[in-house]
Amino acid sequence: MDLVYDVLVIGGGPAGRALARACAHAGLDTAIVDRHPHRGYTATYGAWADELPAGTPIKTESTTVRAYAREEHLIPRTYVVLDNARLHELPPQVQVLNAPTEARYTFNATGARKGRAEQTAVGTVVESDSTETTLMDWRNGDTFLYTVPLGDNRILVEETCLARRPGMPLSELRRRLHARLEPSGREERVRFPLDAPRAKGLAFGASAGFIHPATGYSVATSLALAPKVAQAIQAGEHPKHVIWSKRARAVHALRQFGLEALLRMDADETRDFFELFFQLPAELQRAYLSDREDVTGTAAAMAKLFRAAPWRLRAKMMNTW
Repeated sequence: MDLVYDVLVIGGGPAGRALARACAHAGLDTAIVDRHPHRGYTATYGAWADELPAGTPIKTESTTVRAYAREEHLIPRTYVVLDNARLHELPPQVQVLNAPTEARYTFNATGARKGRAEQTAVGTVVESDSTETTLMDWRNGDTFLYTVPLGDNRILVEETCLARRPGMPLSELRRRLHARLEPSGREERVRFPLDAPRAKGLAFGASAGFIHPATGYSVATSLALAPKVAQAIQAGEHPKHVIWSKRARAVHALRQFGLEALLRMDADETRDFFELFFQLPAELQRAYLSDREDVTGTAAAMAKLFRAAPWRLRAKMMNTW
């Protein structure tokens, strides 16, 4: 039987559509399976601007980014919120299907598998003309406040549990958020695994294990890798080596140690940890947060954190690192 498509992507989320767009732009016959092709994205997708490929659609930009642990820290990077409407767009040459069919390469982009450790959050949108992002505010217990501008004099404020096994219930996060401020009519809910196993076979996005084990971010990785995967297929190379290189596997394993350390920390230890983290040189912060192939930088960040940590915190790290 002749194969109809070069690439078939199963799943119409940001990762799946990014891959389908990139493959089509590379001249590959591409189709995507999306049973709800007109349903847009309601989640807010944030990312560091320097993680994203050129041309990524951006809705808002923050050049002032703060984090709070014991003290206030300015992060010397630009943070953006992605434009969901444009992320959802597909070029006309991508065929949208209701069911899978034959293809040379079929990618599972249906989302993360079930895990045990989760990141959970509940947010509300309020009026504000602020253009600043608060990445983390740990000054009130074992959850943190995340605040990001959405444009049109609106900001999203989320109460977030970074990592817990099992995840903190959304009802508890909602209670904590409402104790801080009055809710609006729009609520945003977040729940996804941090330790989900990768899907079998060829996968992309969260299905492929792109979720950062210690931060929960994955969309920027998918957007950055999609053109590289398309180029590999166009060149006759198997894309699995682009999706998970040896360096990327090593960095992911180091980050999983970071997740296990976070899961062991109480509220005070978590604040101490992030106080030390945001004192790291900017290049080491970036290596740990963003560069999935920088083994040297990731290891250096973890080693510097360990050397600077008090003995009580070192003990938690030693049990995992």
